[in-house]
Amino acid sequence: MGDVVSTHLDEGRRQHIAEKTGKVLGEFCRCYKEQYGVALFNSVRYEIEGNGGPQAQLLHRKVPLEDHVIYSGNLFQYIEENKKWRNRFCVVPHNYGLVLYENKLAYERDLSPRVLVNSAGYKILTSVDQYLELVNNSLPGVTPKSGQSPILKCPTDFPLILWHPYARHYYFCVMTGKEQEKWRAVFQDCVRHCNNGISEDSKVEAPAFTDAVRMYRQSKEQYGTWDMLCGNETQVLSNLVMEELLPELRTTIGPRLKGKAQERQRTWIQISDAVYRMVYEQTKAQYDAATAKCEQERPQMESTIRTDMDQIITSKEHLASKIRAFVLPKAEICVRNHVQPYISSILEALMTPTSQGFAEVREVFFKEVTDMNMNIVNEGGLEKLVEYMEKLSHLAFHPVKMQSCYEKMDQLKLEGLQQRFDVSSTSVFKQRAQIHMRQQMDDAVYTFETLLHQELGKLQGKDDLCKSIQRILERVLKKYDYDSSTVRKKFFREALLQITIPFLLKKLAPTCKGELAKFQELIFEDFASFILVENTYEEVVLQSVMKDIMQAVKEAAVQRKHNLYRDSMVMHNSDPNLHLLGEGIPIDWGEEYSGQPEAEPDTDKRRRAKQVVSVIQDDEGVLPYEVGAEALLQPGSPEPREPDPGAPPSSPDGVEEIREALAKESLGDGVEAEERLMNGTDATQKSGATEEVAVAAGSVPGDVPPQGPASEGDGVHRATPASPTPGAEVPSGAGVQRAAPASSMPASPVPGADVPSESRVQHAAPASPKPRADVPSEAKVPHDTPASPAPGAETSSPSAGPACHQPSDKETGEEVAPPGGECSPPQPMSTTESGEGVQTEF
Repeated sequence: MGDVVSTHLDEGRRQHIAEKTGKVLGEFCRCYKEQYGVALFNSVRYEIEGNGGPQAQLLHRKVPLEDHVIYSGNLFQYIEENKKWRNRFCVVPHNYGLVLYENKLAYERDLSPRVLVNSAGYKILTSVDQYLELVNNSLPGVTPKSGQSPILKCPTDFPLILWHPYARHYYFCVMTGKEQEKWRAVFQDCVRHCNNGISEDSKVEAPAFTDAVRMYRQSKEQYGTWDMLCGNETQVLSNLVMEELLPELRTTIGPRLKGKAQERQRTWIQISDAVYRMVYEQTKAQYDAATAKCEQERPQMESTIRTDMDQIITSKEHLASKIRAFVLPKAEICVRNHVQPYISSILEALMTPTSQGFAEVREVFFKEVTDMNMNIVNEGGLEKLVEYMEKLSHLAFHPVKMQSCYEKMDQLKLEGLQQRFDVSSTSVFKQRAQIHMRQQMDDAVYTFETLLHQELGKLQGKDDLCKSIQRILERVLKKYDYDSSTVRKKFFREALLQITIPFLLKKLAPTCKGELAKFQELIFEDFASFILVENTYEEVVLQSVMKDIMQAVKEAAVQRKHNLYRDSMVMHNSDPNLHLLGEGIPIDWGEEYSGQPEAEPDTDKRRRAKQVVSVIQDDEGVLPYEVGAEALLQPGSPEPREPDPGAPPSSPDGVEEIREALAKESLGDGVEAEERLMNGTDATQKSGATEEVAVAAGSVPGDVPPQGPASEGDGVHRATPASPTPGAEVPSGAGVQRAAPASSMPASPVPGADVPSESRVQHAAPASPKPRADVPSEAKVPHDTPASPAPGAETSSPSAGPACHQPSDKETGEEVAPPGGECSPPQPMSTTESGEGVQTEF
């Protein structure tokens, strides 16, 4: 930690920060313990009583991307310690952490990375002006005068800046606009994945945590959506503390900062980052202790629930009926006057970009499979099929190819509705829809892959193979249409709940919330851990608006323009044995259908990651501006070294030097200069050496027309219409903001009311007993002609890389492994080390 930062964070202020953090976490842990009992009861009750809706048509991949690399390539990074730009080799592993190496050779030789970044909560900026605006807003009253140099100078016109409201910032730049777009797509994919950091598999801890966060914020009169509910549990709680702590520190420390405006801004960013790390360490320890205590008490609580399940349910229903009689009349008036008139407008704003995004997913999938089929016609052979299937299997995780789907959600605008309903940002809805898109693409690809693998043993020749591919494609598209419609309608219901429920709770609080204490006496003391008045009250509020939301979504499904199945349509599983296939061992196309070299000896064996995204590769040889590449080739050099100070620098340090170097490069062949530093050279597993692999996308011959999917009216999967399964219309929870599983508390029965029990929205009432898994209820999307391929989309090529130096999925403290391939335990968090030391970052 620098001297300036230490000066402003003396022992007294550190003690104050620790006390403030402890106070916030103490209140949160009390909420968490209460919600843990409710979530455990919901989980056990669903286990006993739960009846899932119709089965999804598409298969779900059990292990999506273990030991694979999503993306890799070179870019410039600004090193704040020495205020210089350096070339770095960036690797994005399967967990979407950003791993920065000294250069590509350091990555290939398994040397320690420079920086590991968990990008949860970050924003991706492509303009220095955007960044300066955010920096100026973060420290009010400190704005550089006109003519003064800004806080950051970029040597090219294509910056990429990772900005966080509390943690340190990261500055990168590339050499072309095409590279900038690719890296922007990659970084956005990382942020989207890391924001979704709470495991959906947890049926107790996750809903207890998110409901506790919501209850805590509501106790502070904060009802709306929250942008910083992102990352893992420790990150979310750190954001919760910083939201209260940082304004206080800004008031006390801000006026004492010295120097020019740029220096004060830079110092404030360092102070904020240092405080964030202190808060993170204390938060992790205190939260882990709270969860361990709840886990210790779980067996006794679960035993009580199973023994007294009927009595607990009866007690809860009695409480709900009393609260309903008190709250429902007021809630219905509020819904009629302030919510109902706007539901259709909100729904329309949500549906248009979302449906366009899912239609684009369908078109990208159709085009990729059709192109593969046509290339097999031209090139033939099982080996080509293996090559294309290995690429196709990771289509959903290709940041560039999926970008055209994700961009559709950027059109989402709530405008006046956003202010009326206290929606701070639409980003929570955009990211949730994009996560659904990626999941649906992966499910479609995996289903296609499984069906094709089943068919291969029956095929006689190339013609049979192409016909089978086309036939399987049509089957999968029908399944995708059904499942995607179901997912979208569930998303719309959740989003409407997330927008309206906090608004209603805030409106009703003055007249209702103060009267809730009198209902506490209706709960038996033995059941007080599993029934909460506050949760039951929110459930009643949810019921008051749920009927209008369900009706609005049903009416939208009738309109053809939204490409949704009618609610009366129930598609029965047309492949009864398909889901049995999905339980088998994952298919390894390369190992099963192509010859493989003999396995390496055990002494030399190490796990290497596969490159699944083909990108433009560098020219062979040392990359421009790399530091110490030759030193890595020398025996006995375990660490990357800086060049001798007396020797001519091989890497320009300053902005002007880089610009001069770029200008010299541009004097040569323009095309070669542009391609020389393009991203993502693929590395093979040969010891120490590199092998460049270029894979060009197969061209589609113009004389072979693509065969489109079956027409909408073919009626293949219009099975005998059945009335909807009871409860099938009930969304599993309104967890749009959070990807964690919805709470499982069943609703108090309301005769004749088709409503969910609880909504595990980030804001609102507890959720219904259904698990977070997206269960279809109805759907059908008309088949559309696939669009032309997105420009710049590229195919994948295999590559090798270490699987060791990857950020942990469980925490944001970075884990840096020593040379030699063995991962070390997490390092203690600090601000930064010197320019040559490893930086441990969030």
